[in-house]
Amino acid sequence: MTQENQSTSSLDTGRAGAGEFLTFCLGAEEYGIEILKVQEIRGYDAVTTIANAPEFIKGVINLRGVIVPIVDLRIKFGLGRAEYNQFTVVIVLNLGSRVVGIVVDSVSDVLTLEASRIKDAPEFASSFDTRYLMGIGSVDERMLILVDIQRLMLSSDMALVDEVVE
Repeated sequence: MTQENQSTSSLDTGRAGAGEFLTFCLGAEEYGIEILKVQEIRGYDAVTTIANAPEFIKGVINLRGVIVPIVDLRIKFGLGRAEYNQFTVVIVLNLGSRVVGIVVDSVSDVLTLEASRIKDAPEFASSFDTRYLMGIGSVDERMLILVDIQRLMLSSDMALVDEVVE
């Protein structure tokens, strides 16, 4: 009867319910992540690069004594290189025992989305990985790509943790 009872989609476990989302831009697209995962928002600063790190890992910063890896989501999502300017920000995420920063073009706002405004992510060919999408949110004429940021950041292909947390 409810969509939570349907088991036809592999996204059911990651499906977003009602909640608050921090929205940000990467290129022309707008994304949303759960606000409860956000520790702080900072301007982009110089990072210390790490030799042999994947291209999307820009390096690390020292944030009040905590070494924080910085991931450029534009590169990770294959959206090309970003020009870092005064609007470029780092969203510092608190993912359980891990602190990670993500570089985005700009932060928009915090939106409250009701469950009725969140739809399942569309099914694509197996070559397109949708396991990190919670769904698609709609606000007026805007579409938000809702990212399961914890699942993405702690996945094995991010090379940020030794053991995958699912």
